[in-house]
Amino acid sequence: MLDLYSWATPNGHKVHIMLEECGLPYKVIPVDIGAGAQFEPKFLALSPNNKIPALVDSDGPDGQPIHLFESGAILLYLAGKTGRFLPQDTCGKYEVLQWLMFQVGGVGPMLGQAHHFRLYAREKVDYAIQRYTSEAQRLYSVMNKRLAVSKYIGGPDYSIADIAIFPWLRSWKNQGVTLNDYIHLKGWFDEIAGRHAVQRGLRVLADQRKPLQDDLAHEILFGDTQIKQHKPT
Repeated sequence: MLDLYSWATPNGHKVHIMLEECGLPYKVIPVDIGAGAQFEPKFLALSPNNKIPALVDSDGPDGQPIHLFESGAILLYLAGKTGRFLPQDTCGKYEVLQWLMFQVGGVGPMLGQAHHFRLYAREKVDYAIQRYTSEAQRLYSVMNKRLAVSKYIGGPDYSIADIAIFPWLRSWKNQGVTLNDYIHLKGWFDEIAGRHAVQRGLRVLADQRKPLQDDLAHEILFGDTQIKQHKPT
């Protein structure tokens, strides 16, 4: 059995979708990040960076338990465990992996900053809003150009690169993007959104998610609470 510690965020949904696509049995343990559950000792033992998701596989390699944090690493683990959504040939595998790294190092962090400065920052910083909105639009253009010459982000077949990127693009309006401006990306987005496993994955914990703009949630997510958890001892 797989135990998934998660919440209804883009990074959480990446793993929810992967588990649904693979048809693996799993149990979800909610980690309410707006209430500070990510700082509980049990969760920090699994995810020392206090970020969701984290995965525990009681039947890991050689039958031994394994636990993992970081959504990209979890996607790679599940692809290896099931032999799905990552090509076996070397060239195909690395074609997918470079786009997975594109999501982990670019799409997630930059669109996350766009969300923060456009929606959550109490002080509206024009430079930051413009900086991250422009970067969001640039990244959408990169993906649109890729999909003009490739059926899927990582190549000819649906892969963990698509699974990783899709949840981040669902909030395109909040990122200052008009999805219809990117015709190839829009077609890809609509196709992925229509997959039944994707729809099931997006429903995981969706009914428990709350607005993150009250004072307590804002302090937990963006204030000194984060820093205090990691002060040198």
